[in-house]
Amino acid sequence: MKFTTRKLLTLLTLTSCIIASLSACVPVILGGAVMGSLVATDRRTSGTQLEDEGIELRAASRVRDSLGERVHVNVTSYNRQVLLTGEVPTEQDKQRVEQVVAQVENMRKIVNELAIAGNASLSQRSSDTYITGKIKASLVDSKDLFANAFKVVTERGTVYLMGRITQREADHATNIARSTSGVLKVVRVLEIISEEELQNMLPKPAPVEVKK
Repeated sequence: MKFTTRKLLTLLTLTSCIIASLSACVPVILGGAVMGSLVATDRRTSGTQLEDEGIELRAASRVRDSLGERVHVNVTSYNRQVLLTGEVPTEQDKQRVEQVVAQVENMRKIVNELAIAGNASLSQRSSDTYITGKIKASLVDSKDLFANAFKVVTERGTVYLMGRITQREADHATNIARSTSGVLKVVRVLEIISEEELQNMLPKPAPVEVKK
């Protein structure tokens, strides 16, 4: 069976997500480059990307220090907008997590999607990771989407889409997520930009030198 480059990248992306940690899908390194960069560059500045990583680490640390192991909280930051997913025992714990995370510096907004329930089982987390992998692979395989512009999080069959994208891209990605087996619901935590803004973000083609 022959594989096109796009199909091969899709297969590798899906495989990597399945074997990644149960809380997130790690990027695949191929020939010294992150595969997502083959599709499009991240629409955040490099400084913002580092800030998002710092927000996630600081917030997760504060949640552990404050509430310990009795809660299962995932912190995802994109462009300094923080998404909280996972499970907590009570409504008071849910509000406590948000209060703790709100103390983290340089954060713009919190979207609290924590469920009041027991911690998800290993099989549920494995299923969520598999769903995330399938959606990311479909985004890579789509010809009119920039897969690296999206961050995908799945909790208990609910898919959260994050990113700085156009309305057209948002609708297309939502349809992809909704049509993926195992997805119960799609929640969009997106920043909508115009098509003009998108064009300004895209790398400009190098000028062609005309030989005289």
